[in-house]
Amino acid sequence: MSTIKSLKPELVWNNFYELTQIPRPSKKEEKAIAFAKSFGEKLGLETIVDEVGNVIIRKPATPGMEKRMAVVLQGHLDMVPQKNADKKHDFEKDPIETIIDGEWVTANGTTLGADNGIGAAAAMAILQDKSIKHGPVEVLLTIDEETGMTGAFELKPGVLKGDILLNLDSEDEGELYIGCAGGMNSTGTMKYKVEAVPANSIAFKLSVTGLKGGHSGLDINLGRGNANKLMNRFLWAASELGLRLSSMEGGSLRNAIPREAFAVVVVPSENKDKLLKLAKEYHGIFSQEYASADGGLKFEALPAELPSGVMDKDSQAKLIKVVYGTPNGVLRMSADLEGIVETSTNLAIVNVNNGEAKVMCLLRSSVDSAKISLGNMTQSVMELGGMKVVHDGTYPGWKPNVNSVILKTMKEVYQKKYGKIPEVKVIHAGLECGIIGATYPGMELISFGPTIRFPHSPDEKVNIATVGKFYEYLVETLAAIPEKK
Repeated sequence: MSTIKSLKPELVWNNFYELTQIPRPSKKEEKAIAFAKSFGEKLGLETIVDEVGNVIIRKPATPGMEKRMAVVLQGHLDMVPQKNADKKHDFEKDPIETIIDGEWVTANGTTLGADNGIGAAAAMAILQDKSIKHGPVEVLLTIDEETGMTGAFELKPGVLKGDILLNLDSEDEGELYIGCAGGMNSTGTMKYKVEAVPANSIAFKLSVTGLKGGHSGLDINLGRGNANKLMNRFLWAASELGLRLSSMEGGSLRNAIPREAFAVVVVPSENKDKLLKLAKEYHGIFSQEYASADGGLKFEALPAELPSGVMDKDSQAKLIKVVYGTPNGVLRMSADLEGIVETSTNLAIVNVNNGEAKVMCLLRSSVDSAKISLGNMTQSVMELGGMKVVHDGTYPGWKPNVNSVILKTMKEVYQKKYGKIPEVKVIHAGLECGIIGATYPGMELISFGPTIRFPHSPDEKVNIATVGKFYEYLVETLAAIPEKK
């Protein structure tokens, strides 16, 4: 695990290593908050922990740079806790096992936490690095970005003193992000009657596994399988065999494309062979459909113990129709920005157990009216299926400012340093910039970072060379920040 500490730049990789040793799933960041607070205090810097747990650390300007515009370096402390089904790992207790795999750093069967551990580590390195030139710097490390952006929402006006915010949480080196989509959760719930298992039944555990999953904003356009949708297709088909659903668990995070889904079902004993044949058939169908986008897909039906009860028939039929009808994936591409998703939705979680069924989606759009319309569409489908619907977790998009001082500065620095102009983009994923920008409307914002692939999944990895380039670019940018007018 410690081999990453020898990578360059050492300050960044050593800080990242320390973060990998600290359990920090969303809403469980207490140890990471304490670590960041101690980090700032040991450097003798002004360190604040606000009411919700955001950590703010201030470093004065280096001599001669006092009149430069003040910069906030912002990242988040939490990480997405995802693991492979066969991996034993407790995200609230166990450290991440890092692996150097050629040009990449990845983890052993779990998410790596480079999203956004690398950004946080780079900001901390700036606080440590005495060899660099910069104006006044604040580091803002927020909490609970991945499940609700709580830290950004609860950040109070007047706490930050910066003129510019550099969000260190995007995932393609050489790209500058100046806008992002807004989003909201749509959750449908319904009560159902738990009935006795019909006589002469046999039970099976159905499983959809082996999917890539990924970030529901960054990867939604890649055509990957949604485990909830695939499981539901089989439940629909197998209903003709007298299938009764006892329980289902699919997906675990609203912003991760669900990689796995499991269901316990029963069928009449005489239909045992028919169900197994149908399961084999659907494994073939799914494998063929997703051969390119999700080649590791696996669908199985294995014998199981009889459950204590099953969902009543009427509720089961309604639930299957709700999951079938609820939209999922890309709904519209941007008409103004080539190759950018405008509106999408992720059918993230389906949970059926103990008399209650829940379906949860994360809706995203860079157009507020389209986001609202998508919410209405989702609500309509769920309510037709007898569900009660709640929309919450709404966060604003971030409107691009193509004339900002920081964009001009960073384009010039990159071109001078690397001989080309960085790509300027907006991102379909949600960033904290939109929320922070709404609280600090006069602040200029930009987001950038190293190259990270497959965030929010156990395949997550960060490119080693781009981490060095990212930090070098950050240092050069801080040195080039103009004076405050």
